[in-house]
Amino acid sequence: MKLFLYISSFIIIGMAPFMGEISLDFKDIFDTSLTTYTIFWDLRVSRVLLAFFVGGILALSGLIFQIIFKNELITPYTLGIASGTTLFTAVSIVFFPAVYLTFSSVLGSIITILILYFISKQINKSSIAVSTNSILLIGIALSYFYASALMLVFYMSNLQENYSIVRFTLGSLDTVGFTHSCIIMLVSIVFYGVIYANKAKIRLLLLCNDTAFLKGLNIHKTNVLLLVVVSLSVGVSISFVGPIGFIGLVIPHIIKLIYKRSADRLFFPVFFFGGVFLVFSDLIARNLNMDSTLPIGVVTAFIGAPFFVYLLIKRNKRSTQ
Repeated sequence: MKLFLYISSFIIIGMAPFMGEISLDFKDIFDTSLTTYTIFWDLRVSRVLLAFFVGGILALSGLIFQIIFKNELITPYTLGIASGTTLFTAVSIVFFPAVYLTFSSVLGSIITILILYFISKQINKSSIAVSTNSILLIGIALSYFYASALMLVFYMSNLQENYSIVRFTLGSLDTVGFTHSCIIMLVSIVFYGVIYANKAKIRLLLLCNDTAFLKGLNIHKTNVLLLVVVSLSVGVSISFVGPIGFIGLVIPHIIKLIYKRSADRLFFPVFFFGGVFLVFSDLIARNLNMDSTLPIGVVTAFIGAPFFVYLLIKRNKRSTQ
């Protein structure tokens, strides 16, 4: 089963640059004088790389959040981080066009997660752990606030700015050249490296927080480190491709069902298959024979939303047994 998944994944990644509105011949992709060369390398290969590393970041981020908050339904998106980054990006588009969008997105992500974490700590001063219920409630409140603020920004924007915001919120993997792909690749390498370097601490987080504390783990410090690293990585990813939801929810659960291992031993499979999932979703979006490419966020939502409902139903049945 696992071997089949890896073989299928490599086939998808290998075929993705060749599939699209324009058919490409393998013999032409190395001829710099042909348009095929530009389409293949500057448009499609760079797009596949961008999709793979963004998908890996989002999937692994979801797994880390589920470990920190001990809730299988929590991701950077369900906590309102995507809403925060979208709002700050929209504000940048309308009021500060000279500000680099990546900076705005990262700032929105960091501010949101720090608000979530430190308010929950204030609510639960007597507890070592961060209350999941508190986090969820604060996240919902922030999401409503961000949504209202975004509507205000829409109201104050002109038609062109409005269009830019809408396109951003739908998510897009459109890219030319390897600049964005290389940046995301470097971010993903650093992100994965930090997570792997803290593997032993994350393994302790999988235990009861009181037990982890007794074993000498500084839970507060570890949580803040992981939350900041995840937020930075997600913020950079969103700044390039927009908010693409459900990957951090769907992929970790599928990998857990397949591998049946402890979460601290699933970092690579979650990252790898998260990347393949987004490449596959983008492949669907680019090959529907429509006038334009379907926004990638629409595809992942169609796949992820029913799965999210399934998890809620399954979790409710488990709690009533």
